Amino acid sequence: MRHHNKSAYIPKRASRRGQRDAEFWHNIMPMPRAATDLFARHIAWTSDTPIGLEVVHAEGPHIMLADGRRLIDCISGIAVSSIGHRHPRVIQAVKAQLDRHLHLMVYGELIQRPQVEYAARLCEQLPSSLQTVYFTMTGTEANEGALKAAKKYTGRARMVAFERSFHGDTHGSLSVTGRSIYRAPFEPLLPQVDFLPFDNVAALRHIDRATACVITEPIQGEGGMNVPSDTWMQALRRRCTETGALLIFDEIQTGFGRTGTLFAFENFGVVPDILTVAKAMGGGMPLGAFISSRRILNALRRDPPLSHVTTFGGHPVSCAAAQAALAVLLEEGLPARARKIEALVRQRLDHPSIGEIRGRGAMLGLVFADPPLAQAAVQRCLDQGVLLGWTLHAGSLIRLAPPLNIPMAVLGQALDVILAAADG
Repeated sequence: MRHHNKSAYIPKRASRRGQRDAEFWHNIMPMPRAATDLFARHIAWTSDTPIGLEVVHAEGPHIMLADGRRLIDCISGIAVSSIGHRHPRVIQAVKAQLDRHLHLMVYGELIQRPQVEYAARLCEQLPSSLQTVYFTMTGTEANEGALKAAKKYTGRARMVAFERSFHGDTHGSLSVTGRSIYRAPFEPLLPQVDFLPFDNVAALRHIDRATACVITEPIQGEGGMNVPSDTWMQALRRRCTETGALLIFDEIQTGFGRTGTLFAFENFGVVPDILTVAKAMGGGMPLGAFISSRRILNALRRDPPLSHVTTFGGHPVSCAAAQAALAVLLEEGLPARARKIEALVRQRLDHPSIGEIRGRGAMLGLVFADPPLAQAAVQRCLDQGVLLGWTLHAGSLIRLAPPLNIPMAVLGQALDVILAAADG
C-alpha cells in the first residue's frame, strides 16, 4: 500500500483549515489509530496499490481525511453522491425511518410504506410503459433481474450486448459486458451472448427473432464516455420492436440527472422495455431497481412463483433515503444544472494536453495523450485536493463526475487544479 507524507496532502493555502476540520471530526467520530493497519490486514484489496487515504467525514462536495486534508470529490463516489455527501434531507429521512422499522421480510410480500411511496413517486417521472418497479440492492443485481425477466417473458435464450460496454461483475452481468479484460479471467460465462459494435446502425441486423433482449448503456461510462447518435438509438429501438427482443437500458450510471435529463433515454427520444437504475438512486444508501411494465414483470410471478427473489432489495431505509434524494433532484432542478456543469467544464478545460472531452452533462471524460500522462495528472490533482477517477482499465481517460449541486465556485477551484495538473 502507498504510504504518503502527511504534509504533501495539505494544500498550503488551506492547510490550517484542513487540520482544523480533521481535528473537529476526530473529536466527534474518533477512528482507531490503527485503521491503516486494520485495512492492510483485513480488507480485501482490489488492486496492489489502493489509494489508502483514511476518511473521517464527508459533507456536500468535500471529503475530510485523517491526515488533515480536505478533498473536492469530483467523482461523487462513482456517480453515487449526486446531491453531495450527507444531504440534510436524506439524513432526516433515514433517521425518521429508523424509528419505524428496518428489514422485515423478503421483498414483494409485505407492504412497506417507504417502498410503495417511493415506487409511486418514481413512476410518476417515467413513461406509462415503465410503471412496475422491482427493487434490488445494487446495479449489478438490477441487470441480473432484467436479463432473467427478459428471458422468462420472451421464452428466448439469445442476448445481444455491445463492445466496450460494462454492466457489472457477477457472472450474469459480466456475460453481457463487452470488455475482454473483465471477461477473460472468468470464462466460460453465459452462452448465447453476442457483442455488436456500439453506435453502428448496420450491425443491428444481427438482432433477430431468437434474441430475448438487447442490453446497452445509453451512454457508455466505463467504456470511455461514448455518446451514440440519435439515429443509432432510434434504429436500435425499431429493430427490437420488429424482432420482439426486449430493449434494456442500463442507466445505473446515467440515471437521476447525471446527463442533463432525469434519465438519459430522454435525450434520444426512445423508451426501453426495461430500465435498470442504481448508484445515485439511494442518495448515498444502497439501492437499485429494474423497472418495466406489469405485463413483462408478471413473468416472474409464476411457473414457478418466486422466479426472482431478493433479501435486501428495497430496504426501507434505502427507499426512504431515495425518496428524499429524488425530491431534492426535482425541486432544485439538478438535471438542468448538470448541463451547466458541462458547459463550464468544456469552457474552462480547453487545454492542449486534453485532446477531447467526452460525455454529456456531469458525466464527462477528459482524454489525455497516453495513460502515464493521465495517471500523473490524477495524482497531481489528488496532491492538490481534487479527487478524480482513473484506472489502468480506463487508459488515457480521466472521469469527471462531480455532485450535481456542487457550488460553482468549488467546481471552479477544482478546474483550476486540473488545469495546473495538465500544465505539469
